[in-house]
Amino acid sequence: MLDLIHRPRRLRANPNWRRLVGETRLSVDDLIYPLFVRPGEGVREEIESMPGCHRFSIDEIVKAAAEVHSLGIPGIILFGIPETKDPEGTPGYDPDGIVPRAVRAIRAEVPELLVWADVCLCEYTSHGHCGIVADGEVLNDETVERLARAAVVYAGAGAHAVCPSDMMDGRVGAIRAALDAADHLDTVIVSYAAKYASAYYGPFREAADSTPAFGDRRSYQMDPANAIEALREVELDLAEGADVVMVKPALAYLDVIRRVADLVTAPVAAYNVSGEYSMLLAAVAAGCFDRKRVVLETLGSIRRAGAGILLTYHAKEVARWLA
Repeated sequence: MLDLIHRPRRLRANPNWRRLVGETRLSVDDLIYPLFVRPGEGVREEIESMPGCHRFSIDEIVKAAAEVHSLGIPGIILFGIPETKDPEGTPGYDPDGIVPRAVRAIRAEVPELLVWADVCLCEYTSHGHCGIVADGEVLNDETVERLARAAVVYAGAGAHAVCPSDMMDGRVGAIRAALDAADHLDTVIVSYAAKYASAYYGPFREAADSTPAFGDRRSYQMDPANAIEALREVELDLAEGADVVMVKPALAYLDVIRRVADLVTAPVAAYNVSGEYSMLLAAVAAGCFDRKRVVLETLGSIRRAGAGILLTYHAKEVARWLA
């Protein structure tokens, strides 16, 4: 027999020891569930590339939100698919647009649920870019002005948090100033502070009909090669008034989540994005993984990296597993 003083396996010997010394806890309290709202009535349309996820009409999204609340999940984030689009994305800051109407309906029926509203123009522009375009370029300052208007509209409809995901410079400061001027002093800003120009967004772009008609988003979203730059983006957004900072995507950027979590004292969120979700479910469907084990391990890794808030399409099933 080996003469060993240290035997780490002692603390793995049975489930109770593993529970007792576990370093990372995944909880339903950590979860935010993304939902897509579209025009119509009685619509619950499955997204082909995202099994189990749907586009909902407003009457149906109220039911979906009630289900989320019944599972103990603290909140949802809304993405809108408008009836029409134009070059300036005006449906995205229309007080009677699809998202403000959905926010009002959900707040009326499920008042205890946190309702976040994504703030971007990509779902609302006819060209699919996240801002105003001139001569093939996305204009920063003109876009920021529209984003601030959208944030005020969503806050006015009752959104608890507005979530700028566009990656324009200065948008957090402009949104905070606009919210405060409109007396929305308590509206939280959850900033997509480090959002990368990632290939993992493909299924979302189908879901939200937001694929750019030309070019790509690399002039405003971050280069996947960069991590130090993410820290600068996070510091700038916090200085401008962000309450929560987010890293997106999550799985390919666990190192960035860790660096951000080590840097800041503000809450850190991570978005387990559509491509990560669909990739995992494709492997499950192919018989490669046990679904429950691989989903919990995946989300646990994001928590372990330092994210305290997880935006994930797995939220409902995870809530059921953890109940």
